[in-house]
Amino acid sequence: MRASLVHRTIGTVVFLLVGWQIGSVVGPDHLRVRNAAIGIAVGAVVGFLVSPLLIQRPYEALRRLVGRTPPGELAYGILGLILGLLVAALLSYPLSLLPWWFGHVLPAIAAGICAYLGITVMIMRHRELTSWLRNRATETPASDAASASGCLVDTSAIIDGRIADISETGFLLGPLLIPRFVLHELQNIAGSADPLRRNRGRRGLEILNRMQKESATAVTVCDLDARDIPDVDSKLVKVAREAGYAVITNDFNLNRVAELQGVRVLNVNQLANAIKPVVLPGEEMAVRIIQEGKELNQGVGYLDDGTMIVVENGRRHLHHQVEIIVTRVLQTVAGRMIFAYPKSDGHE
Repeated sequence: MRASLVHRTIGTVVFLLVGWQIGSVVGPDHLRVRNAAIGIAVGAVVGFLVSPLLIQRPYEALRRLVGRTPPGELAYGILGLILGLLVAALLSYPLSLLPWWFGHVLPAIAAGICAYLGITVMIMRHRELTSWLRNRATETPASDAASASGCLVDTSAIIDGRIADISETGFLLGPLLIPRFVLHELQNIAGSADPLRRNRGRRGLEILNRMQKESATAVTVCDLDARDIPDVDSKLVKVAREAGYAVITNDFNLNRVAELQGVRVLNVNQLANAIKPVVLPGEEMAVRIIQEGKELNQGVGYLDDGTMIVVENGRRHLHHQVEIIVTRVLQTVAGRMIFAYPKSDGHE
């Protein structure tokens, strides 16, 4: 109600002044005072009646638009408006020197066009500008830039637990950021009625507590959020894309979605596969055969890192340690597989 009264007051005053100006220049000199009074009265009435259409409704539409616009885009839009009006101000003087009505109309048109282009360009490129400004602010020295680039940690990576061991080694240079919505998801899992989910959630909270105490890298719970998105994985990808952070996860689907949107992903499973020891054909090693293979007379053993070794003619060595010779190494989607035969067989 108060806003409506303010809008009507503004409209009344504006149209009152317009009516006064028009009445002051219409008619002969001895009637201009009367015409000005008539113009004031007519302008006040017209302004009071039309102000809701000309002021209140555009104001409400503008307020809804501002409410839907993210703060970052709004700030860049205001900056673009200011820059556009500055360019229009530089163009207004030469345009005002044009003959006829061009000198009066073109400066106003130029102001509108420059303001629109300034707002549009700044909003369209706000992500690139934010990333550029952040890189410029952190590019020197190089060590500071490396430490300033943080990583957002996904729920799956926390529950998995290996990220705690990695963080203790000091290989991660930037801070590890735990968004508050990830922490809330961990708490919800820990409070689940399903015993398996509850144990996973509690394990995640214990891992997070261990990381905060023992990690060689700073571990911080942050308030970054994408409030317009309900899904946790989608929130994580959007926050990482807008803030320029990497995502640490071992979730295959999240990995693919993040990569498609240009977000750098540090996958714990890929790291584990990458640092497995290199085994070459012809190399000798000892392995314990713990089960039978799929094919006849095959035995299966595992290295300390979980790599499967299929030993031909190894079934007779079941539950025993045996010296083997590697014949070939295969890299599969599930990981690496090693094929070998017992050294005692004497194959060449």
